[in-house]
Amino acid sequence: MTSLQSSLRPVPRAAWWIINVSLAALFLYPFWVVISQSIKSPAEAAAAPPTLFPGSFSWGNFAKLFTNENGGAGFIQQLGNSVLVSIGATLLTIVLSTLAGYGFARLRFRGSNLLFFATLATFMIPFQAVITPLYLVLHQIGLTNNLLGLMLVYTTFNLPFGIFLMRNSFAALPSSIEEAALVDGCGVLRAMVRVLLPVAIPGVISTALFTFFASWNEFFAALILMTDQSKYTLPVALNVLSSGTFGTLDWGALQAGVAVTIVPCIVIYVLLQKYYVGGMLTGAMK
Repeated sequence: MTSLQSSLRPVPRAAWWIINVSLAALFLYPFWVVISQSIKSPAEAAAAPPTLFPGSFSWGNFAKLFTNENGGAGFIQQLGNSVLVSIGATLLTIVLSTLAGYGFARLRFRGSNLLFFATLATFMIPFQAVITPLYLVLHQIGLTNNLLGLMLVYTTFNLPFGIFLMRNSFAALPSSIEEAALVDGCGVLRAMVRVLLPVAIPGVISTALFTFFASWNEFFAALILMTDQSKYTLPVALNVLSSGTFGTLDWGALQAGVAVTIVPCIVIYVLLQKYYVGGMLTGAMK
C-alpha cells in the first residue's frame, strides 16, 4: 500500500503544478502583452504582425500618451483627474465608513439592525438603474461635469461595502479594550480613534483598497457625468483614444495607457495584501 501510494503521489503533484503553471501563464499572458507593447518603440508597437518580445526598449509610447508634442494624446490632465477623484473618494469613504461602522458595531439603538440591513441593500442596486435620478440630483446642486460630484458618486457607491467591513472589524474587537479606555478618561470618539482604530487597521486598509480600485477603474459614471474632455478620467480618455478620435489608432500609446491603469493597482495590492486579506477575512467571519 505504501509503495503504491509513493508511486502514485508524484503524478497528482506533477498534474497540480502543470495546472497551476498553466493557469498562471493564462492570466499573466495578457498582462505581458500590454507591458511589452508599451515599452516598444512607437514604430515597432504599430508593426503587423506584432512581436511577443520588444526588439528595443523605449519610453516613446508613454511620452506620446502624456505629452501634446508630435501628435501625442496629452492625457496628463486625465491622469491627474483619476488620481484626484480616486484618492478623494477613498479618503471620504474611509472617514464615513469608519464612523458608521463604529456606530453600528458599538452604539446599539432601536432599529440599528434594520438600518444596517437597509444600508447593505443599497449595495445590491445596479448603478445603471439609478444613473438618471443621480444625474438629475447632481444637476440640481450644480455638480454635473464636476470632479467633486464624481468623487461623491464614487463615495456613495463604495460606502455600503465599507460600512460592512468596518462594522465587522469593530465588532470583532473585545469590548474590554474600549471599556478600559473609557475608564481611563477617554471620550467615545477619542477611544475609537486612539484605541480601537489602530487595532482595526486591516479593515481600514481593505476599505481603502476596495474603494481606490473601484474608483480608479470606473468607467460608466465618468462617461455619463463628465462632458468636458479636460475633466475625463483615464479610463474614459483611453476609450476615446481607442475609438480613433485623435486619428489613426496608436496601439503603443493605448497599451501604455492600459499599463498605467494596471501597474498602480498591482503595486498597491502587493504592498498591502496582508492587511487586505486580514480585513476581508474579518468581514467573512463575522
